[in-house]
Amino acid sequence: MSGARQARHHLRVCGLFEITFFSPNVLPPMSSAQIETVFSTADKAKLAAALALVVAAVVAFYALSAQGVWVQWASLLGGLFLSVVVFFTSLHGQQLVGFGRDAWREVQKVVWPARKEAMQMTAYVFGFVFIMALFLWATDKTIEWVFYDLILGWKK
Repeated sequence: MSGARQARHHLRVCGLFEITFFSPNVLPPMSSAQIETVFSTADKAKLAAALALVVAAVVAFYALSAQGVWVQWASLLGGLFLSVVVFFTSLHGQQLVGFGRDAWREVQKVVWPARKEAMQMTAYVFGFVFIMALFLWATDKTIEWVFYDLILGWKK
């Protein structure tokens, strides 16, 4: 294999990812696929605009203090809402939504315990905590007795 050339193939998926894979007869050095996220200038501009909207909303909140509380809060919440909308139109926002969907799918796959099992496990945990509390209290009092009564001779 020392003289074999590795054939690399590049595949761009929807303009978002570039996947590099190797020919099947040659082993790659680490992994068979490397995924790189490609961010466009438009995505960076959207993130900058979202950040600018957050800053503008906070500035407007303090600048409009003479107009009243309702105007202040309306400007703050409106600016934050607009910044969230702009953020979710960017690639980072779409990835966050995709992550949320994947997480929700995984939560739906979880087999939750029945009520009886949950109550039993909760009782076990409370029992263990109680026993540990007794053990730590007894250990503390024993160490206190050894140091203060036996070694130092300070009687209470």
